[in-house]
Amino acid sequence: MSEHPITDPLALAVLAGGRSSEHEVSLSSGAAVRDGLQAAGHRVVEIEIGRDGVWRREDEPLSVTPGRGLLGVDVVFPALHGPFGEDGTVQGMLEMLDVAYVGAGVAASAVCLDKVLFKELMVAAGIPQVDYVGLRRNDDSPAAIARLGLPVFVKPAHFGSSLGIVKVSDPDELEGALEQAFAHDPLVIVEALGHGVEVECGVLGRLAEERSAGGAAAFVSQPGEIVIAGDWYDYEAKYTAGAMELRLPPRISATALERVRELALQTFLASGCEGLARVDFFVDGETVLVNELNTMPGFTPTSVYAKLLDASGVPYPSLLDRLCRLALERHRERPGLLT
Repeated sequence: MSEHPITDPLALAVLAGGRSSEHEVSLSSGAAVRDGLQAAGHRVVEIEIGRDGVWRREDEPLSVTPGRGLLGVDVVFPALHGPFGEDGTVQGMLEMLDVAYVGAGVAASAVCLDKVLFKELMVAAGIPQVDYVGLRRNDDSPAAIARLGLPVFVKPAHFGSSLGIVKVSDPDELEGALEQAFAHDPLVIVEALGHGVEVECGVLGRLAEERSAGGAAAFVSQPGEIVIAGDWYDYEAKYTAGAMELRLPPRISATALERVRELALQTFLASGCEGLARVDFFVDGETVLVNELNTMPGFTPTSVYAKLLDASGVPYPSLLDRLCRLALERHRERPGLLT
């Protein structure tokens, strides 16, 4: 994709930390985002959200007023993962503050972090995906899960970064796995085993001038294959240096590769995402199934999203700069909704 030169510096705030179990991952993402924005020439202030939910700048609690923005910055980059950060709650607060922010809005953030609701939306959109069952504690789980076969993955519906996931290969293990998931979340998703190659694809929004010139609504990166030494792509594989290899290009056919890119864009648009997303797939021969979408992919040194965009011609500082420009553009368009 064509790159715009980074010219006018912006005043930016990076939000990191948060109340979820992904607090430490978010701090790492936030530090990487801060460094990348500074490398692009922007002025950055850091705000850490504690595990107690308090917003702090330089260790001092921060108070905000609806409609008054946030510390006078142009854009907020919420480098937050999981509940109370990636689920629409913080996005709603930023809307009330009337400040531009990077990434998906309130509705898309909420839908995409709810794994069951997201999959139901994909069903409505006709997008092929890994089979699943959504469960609450009093549901008839054995009957619902039986059609998925074994093994299955049992997950709290609102967690990210592969936290709280249990792979179940023996029927006797299922009840314990469900109890563990319900201890974290009243809604649980059970997914069938995805077959084939695990592939991820980055999506990056386009600016209005690019769309008006006939460009697609978003740019889709070259897909990458996730290669791990272990049994499945768990938390340690995602965040331990050297535990995962990103193989470019992936070992899939040219037809399957283009299908991945096509479905990545369809999934991004169907879920109402803006700015960025990473879409994950299983590719078995010519069969391509969506696994999930992440509205705020990790930006740590081992994270995949930035690597995919860099391999597709968008270096890290330019990526961060574009995301901030997209946030400003959306915010400028928002007053039209209020008249």
